Amino acid sequence: MSIALGLLIIRLVVGLSFMAHGAQKLFGWFGGYGPKGTGGWMESIGIKPGVAMAVMAGLMEFVGGALFAAGLGTVFASLLIVMTMVVAIVKVHAKNGYWATSGGYEYNLLLIAIAVGVALMGAGAYSVDALFN
Repeated sequence: MSIALGLLIIRLVVGLSFMAHGAQKLFGWFGGYGPKGTGGWMESIGIKPGVAMAVMAGLMEFVGGALFAAGLGTVFASLLIVMTMVVAIVKVHAKNGYWATSGGYEYNLLLIAIAVGVALMGAGAYSVDALFN
């Protein structure tokens, strides 16, 4: 039971955090800038077309986070999280080195490790996936 509870806590914290980041991009919630504002920033770093890519990133974060939190399609959810974080590393953080305190990719890599680890282990007994197994 403790492993299942641990996985549930990890999935909820990571999944809901990704949903919130997606909601920032999609709806401007939680201090976000919505598609237009996020799209403008994305264009400024060379990701074009900015608004479309902001919506795509927001959907990947929101849907990936929701699925990850629920433990539904966990491998697919993890893939959405990993893809989002790889783009963040390549386009924003890699040039700053490893440490998050310097704007580096430390935190992104941690999220990738969590997503891959949960995908490899499975979502646990307290997940929607477990209902189908």
